[in-house]
Amino acid sequence: MRKKLFIFLILQTCIAFAQPIHLNDDATIKVITCGKGAELYTTFGHTAIRIEDTKNNVDVVYNFGLFDFTTSNFYAKFVKGDLQYFAGVCQYSDFIAEYQNEGRKVTEQTLNISKSQKQQLFDLLNKTAFSEDRYYTYKFIDRNCTTMILEKINAILDTKNIEKTDFKTLSYREVLYPYFENHFWFKLGINVIFGERTDNKATQLFLPIELQNSLERYQTNGKKLVSETKTILPDRQTESSFSFFDSIYFIILILAVLAILRNKKVFLFTFFLFGLLGLFLCMVGLYSQHQEVLWNYNALLFNPLFILMPFVKNKNKKILIYSILASLTIYICMLFNKPHFTLMLPFIIYTAFGLFWIYRVKQK
Repeated sequence: MRKKLFIFLILQTCIAFAQPIHLNDDATIKVITCGKGAELYTTFGHTAIRIEDTKNNVDVVYNFGLFDFTTSNFYAKFVKGDLQYFAGVCQYSDFIAEYQNEGRKVTEQTLNISKSQKQQLFDLLNKTAFSEDRYYTYKFIDRNCTTMILEKINAILDTKNIEKTDFKTLSYREVLYPYFENHFWFKLGINVIFGERTDNKATQLFLPIELQNSLERYQTNGKKLVSETKTILPDRQTESSFSFFDSIYFIILILAVLAILRNKKVFLFTFFLFGLLGLFLCMVGLYSQHQEVLWNYNALLFNPLFILMPFVKNKNKKILIYSILASLTIYICMLFNKPHFTLMLPFIIYTAFGLFWIYRVKQK
């Protein structure tokens, strides 16, 4: 109900600000960068843009990070990659109150642009927010709240586009990895479902902090694009205390206990689950339009061939074990220099041990 009410208020605000307004000379445009919060969906922070014109009694925030939980087949559309996000407008006071309640850091950067550019950007934002153009298909790297704001700012610049300035030598996976530090299960899930693309160099500017840093360094016609950077709200997030059940040690313990049991049925059951996960990764890669989940080499570890193990016998099982071990070897070679190698290492060791144990028992 809170989400529905929030969307309703946004739509009401949009109607109130739908009339054309000519900005005054002292109007300011500020890019807002919000820090991460306690909820998983706030892990990467947020980007918005503020228009302030006291003479016209305007102080609003344009937000491109909205979506409707009541959308039919919401999760299926999110996985497929055709979920529609949309832009909305709200009063600055309402926007900042939400982040103050959550204790999240908020920073504003005042753009040093001409009056005509301010008006152009204001008109462009309104045109988008009050038309069908407010809807866009969300893409984790290519189209999100940050890239949409960047697109609007680039559209009114007279010189070259704003480009990413930091972390360009790192892969997307390496850039994202620190964000999951206090969320082990989220870190594990993301690194399992992300495929080959996230190991490419992170050339695309898509994170809020990256846009903030790039704006800070950008110059147009010999002058800095940002005239002032100001922290509006400090970060009041508290560090999560260590939880054994939300750590890799819990996974190690579970897999170690299963391995110590040395029970054929236990190994076959866990391998069957691995196989189902691998089949899911393959199916998502075929079904989804998210580039990040395509060509997922984690299916070499969570091998769909595991599904066959309880049902094949004798010579065929030996061939199957060799095939899975060969895939596991290829996987280790591919993963060796990746940041999530240690994350997947317990599964690698357990799989190798279980396969060798089953093979040894079969030989006796």
